[in-house]
Amino acid sequence: MAVLRLIFNIAWFVLGGFVMGLAWWIAGLLCYISIIGIPFGRACFVIGEMTFWPFGQDHMSRSSLTGSEDIGTGAFGTVGNIVWFLLFGIWLAIGHITHALACFVTIIGIPFGIQHLKLAILSLTPIGQTVVTKA
Repeated sequence: MAVLRLIFNIAWFVLGGFVMGLAWWIAGLLCYISIIGIPFGRACFVIGEMTFWPFGQDHMSRSSLTGSEDIGTGAFGTVGNIVWFLLFGIWLAIGHITHALACFVTIIGIPFGIQHLKLAILSLTPIGQTVVTKA
């Protein structure tokens, strides 16, 4: 299973993962320009790393993982997600959806298209989410 995951991750990296991972990291760098954008930037780098190698990783709500609310999963997280959506989220989602459509053209690209759609959903509201490794 680990070998198959590695093969999928390498193919993903070559066929669009590198481009979208860089897009996440560029968004992170832009967030770091302002003091209030630093938490957004940190999230961008974590999700960008997941975007480079998504097979074997998933995202989930931090409140579901820890069983308790924190600043990112409450009202401030909702406001942060709205700001994120307007500034970066919509553009990253469009990039992932475009790559997904290109992947869905071939049968062998379907798993990659599904990963792009998962990342498109994550790019809309990343605040309050965390990346976890699948067993």
